Amino acid sequence: MENWSQSIQQTIDIIDRCIRQQEDEALTLRALSAALGYSESYVSRKFRALSGMSLRDYLRFRHLAFALRDVRDTSDSLLEIAVRYGFSSHEAFTRAFRAAYGVTPSAYRLHPTAVVLHTILKPFDCYLLGIGGTGMATSTDHIKTYFITIPAHKFLHIRNYESIGYFDFWQKQSLIPGQDWATICGLLERIPGSLDDFGGDERNASSGQLMAYINEPTGRICSWGIPLAEAYGIRLPADYTGDVPAPLQLMDVPEGEYVVFEHGPFDYETENTQVETEIERAMKDFDYAAHGVKLDTAQGRVFYFYHDCTRFWKYVRPLKRVEGILYYFQIALHH
Repeated sequence: MENWSQSIQQTIDIIDRCIRQQEDEALTLRALSAALGYSESYVSRKFRALSGMSLRDYLRFRHLAFALRDVRDTSDSLLEIAVRYGFSSHEAFTRAFRAAYGVTPSAYRLHPTAVVLHTILKPFDCYLLGIGGTGMATSTDHIKTYFITIPAHKFLHIRNYESIGYFDFWQKQSLIPGQDWATICGLLERIPGSLDDFGGDERNASSGQLMAYINEPTGRICSWGIPLAEAYGIRLPADYTGDVPAPLQLMDVPEGEYVVFEHGPFDYETENTQVETEIERAMKDFDYAAHGVKLDTAQGRVFYFYHDCTRFWKYVRPLKRVEGILYYFQIALHH
């Protein structure tokens, strides 16, 4: 199952690359099956089982998802966009767009509200595959610890008061109608202006989506000894006044001081567990008192968690001064 899930993830990456490069000849069941080394019938059956849709439907919806972004973010004509993503005419593109998103491309361009993308599959990512850290780790203690000031901003998110970690969070959310991984990630992806959007295509910190832990008296007592609600969302500018699509909620996060524990790029399949261990050890051993600070556990303060294997693993924890001066390293938080 692990090898197959990884193969599917590779296929999804190939599909996105081919759509960007307009290499539609490579986007056939035959070509993709050959690349995977499985029969066409096997690929078709397994893809449907994992994604809930046929490969043909996935390709159609994925073309539409790319087109939707161009409608929103470029001034290209709708006909140019239609042709770019394989539609035979403006009319055919409009029909498909409206069937998928409930609005025409021209109307969406005028008022780009949040829509649910139909092509965000079950998350074939490093969290949910359950394969991380099973091999020999090669990482060493390369944890950077530094202080930053994060300006006031907003956090658009959903939260869960009972979950324990990323996998459990989405398991519990999937039991709530309209709050599953696919729906929430699709809604968040359509919100412009994420402060952490690195332009990535993965639904993780590279595209601005991240886990967070919000200090809440009614939350679960976590391993840090703090009552927290787990959350997933995006950070937005403090002056954001756009859509807040249900079931998301928007909270104001005031300017504050934070300590960052950061590990650089790593290989998920062989190093994830070791990196997590090193990060946890660094957070446990950090001498807050020596710096005149302590964790700020006031209600509403937010801990952020950035996970992007190609860039970093990073915990960002809120601080409160105890005495003296909080010293800052002149290192900005990566976006």
